[in-house]
Amino acid sequence: MRDVVVIGGGAAGLSGAVTLARARRSVLVIGDGSPRNAPADGVHGLLGQEGVPPLELVARGRTELQGYGGEIRSGRVVSAGRDDDGFVVSLDDGSTERARRLLVATGLVDELPEVPGLRERWGHDVLHCPYCHGWEVRDQPIGVLGTSERSVHQALLFRQWSDDVVLLQHTAPDPTPEEAEQLAARGIGVVGGRVEEVLVTDGRLSGVRVSGGEVVPRSALAVMPRFVARLDGLAGLGLGAVPHELGVGEHAAADLMGASSVPGVWVAGNATDLMAQVTVAMAAGTRAAAAINADLIAQDTARAVERARAAG
Repeated sequence: MRDVVVIGGGAAGLSGAVTLARARRSVLVIGDGSPRNAPADGVHGLLGQEGVPPLELVARGRTELQGYGGEIRSGRVVSAGRDDDGFVVSLDDGSTERARRLLVATGLVDELPEVPGLRERWGHDVLHCPYCHGWEVRDQPIGVLGTSERSVHQALLFRQWSDDVVLLQHTAPDPTPEEAEQLAARGIGVVGGRVEEVLVTDGRLSGVRVSGGEVVPRSALAVMPRFVARLDGLAGLGLGAVPHELGVGEHAAADLMGASSVPGVWVAGNATDLMAQVTVAMAAGTRAAAAINADLIAQDTARAVERARAAG
């Protein structure tokens, strides 16, 4: 039985695993090698590693983990549950792993609006976070695909990076009078109707077609997905997704140190913090790992005291 099995091999999971391995814990990371940000050209805002390709960041993290004696298994968890004094995790290849504690860092799924061509450009010139990719589309014509009452806020955010921003109303409610005044004051146009197609020219986004046939030229499109924690195969733990307090999707609830409502199970990264950037996810993995190690130390100490008492 290992000390910890980490389910999910992205930024949060690997950061937690490295911290645990450096604490001389036996740790195994199980991941399928498909981090959420894989389509992106680079990771931004990561101090000292600006623009590193997402898969390269994962490869570096794996190498670091193995350097400290941590293990990595490629695969997908299909079930997990309690087993005597720990947990048993079953993989899609039929194998099982046992651990005293679990760290869930499975990330999330971006549920995008059903607009033809949108998914194909996701992570390139279709994006959602201005802090992650705003610099890369600065001074370009940007469209904000309206999907909710938060779309006005998103349009005002992207106005910081470009003075050519248009709110494509799509399925968002009409702006309130106050919001309409704000948009007008910032020079943000509003285009009514549903977006029916994302247009691509020479391999790059070139605009959108709205109902009625009008084409709105744009070089980048911002959209707020619905975020849903990836918890496939973990129902046996009693770990489920609940609505996020900001109304942006569903997450696995956890406290500030990553402890879930299930004793012995911690959660880190986008599986619990739906809005976390890579830097925040990495920090959360490290913090959760420290909490797990402290919990294991308490158990190890209690057992040592029992043995000492039994020895007289």
